[in-house]
Amino acid sequence: MPWTQSYDPLGSPLLSTLAAALPLVALLGLLAMHRVRAHVAALVGLAAALAVAVLVVGMPPALAARSALLGAAYGLFPIGWIVLNVMFLYQLADGRGSFGVLRQLVTGVTDDRRLQLLVIAFAFGAFFEGAAGFGTPVAVTAALLIGLGFAPLEASALSLIANTAPVAFGALGTPIVALQGVTGIDARVLSAMVGRQLPLFSVIVPVWLVWAYAGRRGVLPVWPAVLVAGVAFAVPQFLVSNFHGPWLVDVVAAVCSMVATIVFLRFWRPGFDEGRQWRSHAPQEAAPSRGDVVRALLPWAVLTVLVFAWGTPQVKDALNALSAPKLAVPGLDKMVLRGPPVVAAPSAEAAVFTLNWLSATGTAILVAGIVSGIALGYSLGEMVRAYWRTIVLVRHSLLTIAAMLALGYTSRYAGLDAILGLAFARTGVLYPFFGAMLGWLGVALTGSDTSSNVLFGNLQTITARQLNVSPVLMAAANSSGGVMGKMIDAQSIVVASTATRWYGHEGKILRYVFFHSIALAALVGILVTLQAYVPPFTALVVR
Repeated sequence: MPWTQSYDPLGSPLLSTLAAALPLVALLGLLAMHRVRAHVAALVGLAAALAVAVLVVGMPPALAARSALLGAAYGLFPIGWIVLNVMFLYQLADGRGSFGVLRQLVTGVTDDRRLQLLVIAFAFGAFFEGAAGFGTPVAVTAALLIGLGFAPLEASALSLIANTAPVAFGALGTPIVALQGVTGIDARVLSAMVGRQLPLFSVIVPVWLVWAYAGRRGVLPVWPAVLVAGVAFAVPQFLVSNFHGPWLVDVVAAVCSMVATIVFLRFWRPGFDEGRQWRSHAPQEAAPSRGDVVRALLPWAVLTVLVFAWGTPQVKDALNALSAPKLAVPGLDKMVLRGPPVVAAPSAEAAVFTLNWLSATGTAILVAGIVSGIALGYSLGEMVRAYWRTIVLVRHSLLTIAAMLALGYTSRYAGLDAILGLAFARTGVLYPFFGAMLGWLGVALTGSDTSSNVLFGNLQTITARQLNVSPVLMAAANSSGGVMGKMIDAQSIVVASTATRWYGHEGKILRYVFFHSIALAALVGILVTLQAYVPPFTALVVR
């Protein structure tokens, strides 16, 4: 018999909400503490989620266990698969001195680390978010920043802060397409609405990024370059999202931002005195030969081409036709019912694991690693040994990611996410603000703007209609607010710590980024509230 979710199991909305929040509080609280390893915090959070699901909500233990197993499987594939293969590529590139040459090339454009952040963390990271998503940009940019000499905490946290504004259009528009699926609103309409919210933050985020690294005084001398990077991203983001659709927004905007920033830096540099303390302290080295440059760029060029090609609908559909068996989870698929007011009518939750191993982004990265390894002169035995070393290196990270996603899926199928969402929906006239914060919470819980949209998108539209607020606005707000939760979701933090080889310091990364995440999400909430009630902002709402 199917089991129906209960959204007030304790007979008190306040107590039920506190109980539903316990797993998240346990996870983030332990992560923020000293001396608690990430995989331990994740396992404790998972145990708390299972306990609340079974003992408080009344979910049958078998359903709770299957939910956790499905989440763990999704954590390992495709997310863990991406992390593993990015680190494999990193090992191969590092073994041939790639990062030393890259450091010279980047410092040839600018030796100012504030400006390097704009090119690598913001623009280049946005390109990978647009092409692949699912942790790829943080893994790549954090590794590159380490190669440029950034400290592990800086490389991890700043990559997370930079990977915000592009997230709603990541993986070729996947979050918007998923939002269309649960709300019934046309993807182009949702794209246009999100495209009237996030461009403002595409200008703010580069400023925020440099301020987080260098402070207010560090931002002022480089404001022209920061403005160029942000505006060159924001304008194409608005135009493509409003006049084309969600699919190529990030790719086009990221390329425009990279090109505009690099060209601008060929003609403008901050004054020597102002920028001296932020300059790279890399030792003077002889200019790399053309062959060295080609070898250094090769892994990242191959990675860029393959990841983008793998993500195009035509290639992905063709590969899925060859390799995407959908496995319904026995005893869980269609055995959990969601009911009003979370959905308009009772509906059964699907529980299907898609093993799209050939079309997965991680597979594209693995192919890039193999191709690059052969081109860099590695033997088959050397690559196999490098892969084994990578598995050993990321073993705890994979365990952590699996446990994080197991927690998220348990919360989803038990209805804990819906209990938290309904608490936000009870805020009345303030709902536009808290609706954006609900998107933030969804990404913090699940690690994915796509998942947050699937979880809360329909709830946003139902609540909006009850409060006479635009459903299009609130559906978009879920995605726009969600992007700011990306920097604190435990999955992304673990990806960053793994890419920088700083495993065990996830709590420090979380403490570094938490304020930035809350503050930026609140700003999104304020913008959404203005768009809901205050002219002329109301004119921006897509009808």
